[in-house]
Amino acid sequence: MKMKRLLLGAALALSMTTGAHAAQDCKPSKWGADDEIGAANLVTPARVLQALKLVKQGKTHPLGIVIDDKTPAFPPRGLSLEIVQPNQQGGKRLFGYKASYNDDLAQLWFGIGPQIDGLGHLGQDGVYYNCNNEKDFAGITGVTKLGVHNIPPIVARGVLINMAKYFGVKSMEAGKMFTAADIQAAAKAQNVEIREGDVVLFHTGWTDANLASDPKKWVSGEPGTSEDAAVYLASKNVIAVGSDTWGLEVIPPEKEGRPFFGHVTLLKENGIYILETMDTGPLARDNVSEFMFVLGQARIRGTVQMIINPVALY
Repeated sequence: MKMKRLLLGAALALSMTTGAHAAQDCKPSKWGADDEIGAANLVTPARVLQALKLVKQGKTHPLGIVIDDKTPAFPPRGLSLEIVQPNQQGGKRLFGYKASYNDDLAQLWFGIGPQIDGLGHLGQDGVYYNCNNEKDFAGITGVTKLGVHNIPPIVARGVLINMAKYFGVKSMEAGKMFTAADIQAAAKAQNVEIREGDVVLFHTGWTDANLASDPKKWVSGEPGTSEDAAVYLASKNVIAVGSDTWGLEVIPPEKEGRPFFGHVTLLKENGIYILETMDTGPLARDNVSEFMFVLGQARIRGTVQMIINPVALY
């Protein structure tokens, strides 16, 4: 409960302390004032064909972890699943061949576990990507702009930067941040470069080390990016940035009252998607630094996040 109050209070402080001039400072997207997909515009046939060349071994790896009703998440998010057998009470069978079947019935938040943050997820002072004001598009039954259902299939060059290896640890600790300079140094040490149109993932070891063994610790903090790291990644014109942590940025935050401010930089200011709780461990153990990234998320109209299972091919 203490951590829940801390995170909720920090989120409130973010909206209060950073939003004063958000609306006045907003600039239309470089892809046009009507654009709704941001950096997904960088998915081109030429880049897809280049990504295909990265598949050398024929291996595939799911980047989404398995989740259930015990998976911790940013409060108050959660998941509840029931398996039901509709109209089969009392041994009743259906159709002429006595069919029986199970169905899934779930109540859940789409921002739990492995997820993509869409451009309608986080803004500043009510203003979101491409100067969209919450009053104009955010309804209780779904957003009318910037919905995750608008995102086209993302097929791109994926880059894994092993920050745990760079710092010489199996797992980074909560509150340990990595800066733009750290990212550049780690990429150089691993002989990989970040290019326009990439999907960049960071391996910190946090989820492998803590999710199963100490879920309360896992969700109470995390290692992650600094504010200048988000600015640097945006300058590289990437499509998406992700990590094996639940929130990407360092928690406790780099600056008091500004948790998840990298979300503002990436989502609102640059239309760059965020991928959270990615299962990067197997790629790190295989020393994979670049791969083909493929994502086709569920297209539920009006959503701002979605549970995902991207695939890394290498």
